[in-house]
Amino acid sequence: MSVSIPYVRDLEFEYGRTTQISGDIRRVIANNPSAFTLYGTGTYILGQGEVAVVDPGPADTTHIDAILEATRGEKITHILVTHTHMDHSPGCALLTEYCDAETYAYGPHGSGKLEQGVVVEEGGDTDFRPDNEIR
Repeated sequence: MSVSIPYVRDLEFEYGRTTQISGDIRRVIANNPSAFTLYGTGTYILGQGEVAVVDPGPADTTHIDAILEATRGEKITHILVTHTHMDHSPGCALLTEYCDAETYAYGPHGSGKLEQGVVVEEGGDTDFRPDNEIR
């Protein structure tokens, strides 16, 4: 028996506005719609008071301002990056100008388990270097 999981494209949101996903999870979507991001990169804010930001998104000051507005009165303690595509990690450089949080990621772009010289795709953030590498 095979189960088909539908790809749901319906999403209620407004660029620059925070959506409460659950008690301790909020989302802000960057205005960078594409075939890769669908409506835009989802940046997640975890916790309350002292929070972690997951995937700060592109180097877009409007999006970073939306993250800062969503966390007004709170302290960003960690910035987590799931991968180093241009729609996920470049916002780290802008966000860390406004908070004293360290960044956490697997490593710089291309530090995964690929054979030397294998090119997977374009659009990697080759400038990103996490403060802390998670292995």
